[in-house]
Amino acid sequence: MELAELIGLRPVPAGGVLVTLTRRCPLRCTHCSTGSGPQVREEPEADALERFVSSFTTADRPEVMMLTGGEPLLRPGLVASLARSARAAGTRTALLSGMFFARSGGLPDPVRRAVRALDHFSASLDLPHEREVPRAAVFRAVREIRELGVPVSFHLTGTGEDDGYLVDITADIGRTFGGTVPSLVNEVRPFGRAASWARPARTVPDGEGALPCAMAAWPVVAFDGTVLACCNQDAVDRRPVPPHLRLGHVAQDDWAAVRARTLGSPLLRLVRTVGPAHLRRRWSPGAPAGSYCEDCRRLGTLPEVVAAADALASGAVGALLDLTAARRQYDQGPVALVRRHGCAAYAPLVAAPDGGHHSLPAVEGHGS
Repeated sequence: MELAELIGLRPVPAGGVLVTLTRRCPLRCTHCSTGSGPQVREEPEADALERFVSSFTTADRPEVMMLTGGEPLLRPGLVASLARSARAAGTRTALLSGMFFARSGGLPDPVRRAVRALDHFSASLDLPHEREVPRAAVFRAVREIRELGVPVSFHLTGTGEDDGYLVDITADIGRTFGGTVPSLVNEVRPFGRAASWARPARTVPDGEGALPCAMAAWPVVAFDGTVLACCNQDAVDRRPVPPHLRLGHVAQDDWAAVRARTLGSPLLRLVRTVGPAHLRRRWSPGAPAGSYCEDCRRLGTLPEVVAAADALASGAVGALLDLTAARRQYDQGPVALVRRHGCAAYAPLVAAPDGGHHSLPAVEGHGS
């Protein structure tokens, strides 16, 4: 699975699931959005995750499961087990790693076994990471992973389009790998340890029109096992979760229940179709404006918005709206999606070497 296909699926409702395996991490990166570190111990129970992933079936499954953290490869046995279970149902598994293991000069056996079970591997690399793990060591490990037959990519972050580090690292990746390894480039977000110094997050372009939110498409398993409808770090970390963003918990709910709530919520359908800012402006103009993501967190407390969502986006009509919005974003391709949500100048780097962009998977079965 190449990066372009993975990113291209992001607007598809329930087309994937993001699973955070742990908040632990051997690294102490100064920009870490999750506040991860060596002493943190928050993580979902392995048994609960195993049960949740084992509920995927060939008839009802996400297309892709993305494993992240913290550092997911601190639980290599669990990575391998979840990936094998997902593959049995037809779900492919991708993983994002901070590359701590590269400092040892090779792939430790537990990491190698976990990586072999994956369908895509992405290495996180940026200036704070390089202070922890040398670039040459990361490149060496990525080559070794490619030799295992696993498609690879880089996940890069910087301070913006004018960041000299991004100019340097993208050029170096291009030279080192001959232009065959894609990269997803994002801007550092003001969350976690970067909250005091990073610029405000640019989640979507400015504008007064409808701005659909693709980030409300995939359920997210948080560090405590709660399943949310949003990957915004505040939504993942803050408790209580707004009821309209809470999809369940891996200790009590299976994939079928989470998928039904993802697809069947009229409010989430409109967030994906027109975006939270448009909903607030259109149906609750007297409510104070916040950021795009703050507006989304408050939607459930705005009775006029909830009523409008129930009236407009319930049943088959709402399902059609949701599917139409997803298809429009999917058809625009992964580069367009990264231009909206990532570092726009570097969006073309997400494209797979073969330019791969595949047909939209079936997403019928939206709850009515």
